[in-house]
Amino acid sequence: MTSAKVSRPPARAPLVKLITAALDDMKAVNVKVLDVRKITDVADWMVLASGNSDRHVRSIADRVAEAAKSAGFRALGMEGQRDGEWVLLDLNDVIVHVMLPRVREFYGLESLWEVAPAREPRPVRARKGPAAKRPAAKRPAAKKGAAPRRKPAAKSHGAARGGGRAKAGKARR
Repeated sequence: MTSAKVSRPPARAPLVKLITAALDDMKAVNVKVLDVRKITDVADWMVLASGNSDRHVRSIADRVAEAAKSAGFRALGMEGQRDGEWVLLDLNDVIVHVMLPRVREFYGLESLWEVAPAREPRPVRARKGPAAKRPAAKRPAAKKGAAPRRKPAAKSHGAARGGGRAKAGKARR
């Protein structure tokens, strides 16, 4: 009997549609939905959006959380509401990032999570010609009659540097 590979159920498309509708209602800027099922097991979808100010970012995230809750989807957590530069909303299968444009540009999550088409690796070629026959680099030989190199002595950090205590009976001023 062969064992069938167990795969996760398909992503919750209604939740993604609900989130994008809430983002559109709140005038979120540059909304991007990324399918990350092939990259990670953390979530199936990541939704990235920007707001015009920290207050706008917070209100967008609040509206998405309210819409998800009213539709019966439970949020596992929300982070970053106090600062409002980047609010992350974890809805189990979907993770929503709402950020200020400068924060979004700085972290570049799109380039991190987008799946680039797989490129075929370039074949490794064997060396030919004089470079293949070149010997490994050797240490230069010591000059005849030269003293061997020594490591410098460790410096003492005691009284010689003035780090010692003042003598008893004399007060420091």
